[in-house]
Amino acid sequence: MATLPLSDPLRAGTARGPAHVLRPQALPRHATTTPDEGPDEGFGFRISGLRISFGFRGFGFRILPFPIPPCPPGQAGLTCSAFMPQSESTSVLPALRADGRAPGQLRPVRFQNHIAPYAAGSTLIECGQTRVICGVTVEESVPRWLKEQNVGGGWMTAEYSMLPYSTLQRKQRDITRGKIDGRSQEIQRLIGRAMRAAIDLAKLGSRTLWVDCDVLQADGGTRTAAITGGFVALTLAIRKMLAEGKLTENPLLEPVAAVSVGILAERPLLDLCYAEDAEAAVDMNLVMNGAGQFIELQGSGEEATFTQSQLEAMLALGKSGIGQLLRAQQEALAGSS
Repeated sequence: MATLPLSDPLRAGTARGPAHVLRPQALPRHATTTPDEGPDEGFGFRISGLRISFGFRGFGFRILPFPIPPCPPGQAGLTCSAFMPQSESTSVLPALRADGRAPGQLRPVRFQNHIAPYAAGSTLIECGQTRVICGVTVEESVPRWLKEQNVGGGWMTAEYSMLPYSTLQRKQRDITRGKIDGRSQEIQRLIGRAMRAAIDLAKLGSRTLWVDCDVLQADGGTRTAAITGGFVALTLAIRKMLAEGKLTENPLLEPVAAVSVGILAERPLLDLCYAEDAEAAVDMNLVMNGAGQFIELQGSGEEATFTQSQLEAMLALGKSGIGQLLRAQQEALAGSS
């Protein structure tokens, strides 16, 4: 079992812009004089275009105007800068997320390998409260369409499902409906494409590798966790096949990992949990390999749009997160045979 507490590489550079705070400003001591009294100490503060000063003796006060610059043409009204508070600028760090993470911080990641002993390779990946079992099995045949097209080598495909108790409300099994739901079908195709990008199919021989991903607990990012954990399970399966002599050379190419990013309250965030994903204006999934190449990008606005600068910020966060996940995979595989 490998547990990696992942730090936030971007936290030091995530200060927000200046915050404008309206606060009372103490004025220098001043004197108020009445015909029958001497100087009296007082205090004062200013609000918008007025200076208000108070005297202790005699409970007197006075309002002193100070000049207000004219508004530029077409900007008259409360939005004019002359009517805005002229206060000091302070640098404010962004608030932590609901689970205490910084914007560019992954959830804790853990792998528990060989969780399914009958599989050729398996792991239980945990990304925060999201838990997915990934198992690889070997079938000594290829799909009929592959034979009909006279394509050499093997094939790899994936299946994805959420167990009924993986969510707060019971999720109905696909078999009871008689067909797989559209979301699961789309996700398992994504997993299959990601896994095929990690392997040379021609070196597999005439066999099919199945990557089965079953969600035990869902708290956002199940598809990205399935891809990240799926590669670990695939690597363990290939190692076993090499040790048993079923393969003569290693068909693995580059490692593959995936992570989610999004925009919530105008802030780019890495590795969204369910609460953040449900409220995000933009949601994106990145799949990349160890060479820094993109395998797939899935991004869309939820009744919202996003700018190129926001896209670039999300990509930068995603690449940083995937770099950490690739290192976590290496640590998990280094301790497993």
